Amino acid sequence: MSHLSFSQGSCTLVGAGPGDPELLTIKAVKAIQAATVLLVDDLVSDDILASYARPGARIVHVGKRGGCKSTPQAFIERLMITAVREGETVVRLKGGDPFIFGRGGEEVEHLREEGIEVRVVNGITAGLAAVTALGVPLTHRDHAQGVVFVTGHAKTGHAAHEHPTDWRQLAATARDARLTLVIYMGVTGVAHIQHELLYGLAGDTPVAVIQHASLPQQRHVATTLGRLPVDLAAAGLGSPAVIVVGDVLRGLAAAGLPATRFGT
Repeated sequence: MSHLSFSQGSCTLVGAGPGDPELLTIKAVKAIQAATVLLVDDLVSDDILASYARPGARIVHVGKRGGCKSTPQAFIERLMITAVREGETVVRLKGGDPFIFGRGGEEVEHLREEGIEVRVVNGITAGLAAVTALGVPLTHRDHAQGVVFVTGHAKTGHAAHEHPTDWRQLAATARDARLTLVIYMGVTGVAHIQHELLYGLAGDTPVAVIQHASLPQQRHVATTLGRLPVDLAAAGLGSPAVIVVGDVLRGLAAAGLPATRFGT
């Protein structure tokens, strides 16, 4: 396999955060401003591009969202490689953080196989922004000694079926080790996830579902694990949303929110 001369172009994976442009890092802003080509995920706020993309930059929308028609991952990677080889300053702009359920690891591996060195700029992940928007933490000395980020939408294929997420074991671990669970892309499978988690967690375990965290259209429902599918359906929330499970959410009462609340 031939390898690229690094002088021909560059590639940076940039985390755009949960949506609010003011939550971008300074390094992310600088990378976006310098880009001549931006390959942009669906969950990246239009305000970020309007505020920071340079005039004349080529913006390519390469959406990938669970349950919707998506741009094939292999096609995105070919676009990145081609643009770098053409001498472009490429930014792959991703919602949240590139290395937390953003397929950043896969992209870095493929680019490095082609001899392309990649920089990565972290972004605030939606799971953190979501609970912060509600005024509660992910960890707390009295309630949670750690946090687990897990996807509710595993990779499809034979290998994935051999190693599905063991929600029952995860629930037992969260109970015994006092952990907060942060579930990405779990709305579609919420009934199955809830059913399995109830094998290890009590039905009155607090749960919050936050949609469009940090954006003006943010909505949430605060409920319990036992009522999760019913209250989520009643609230009409959908993707993109984050499901948070754990006793840290008992702080919602202190933040002035009732045990069950719909909307903003």
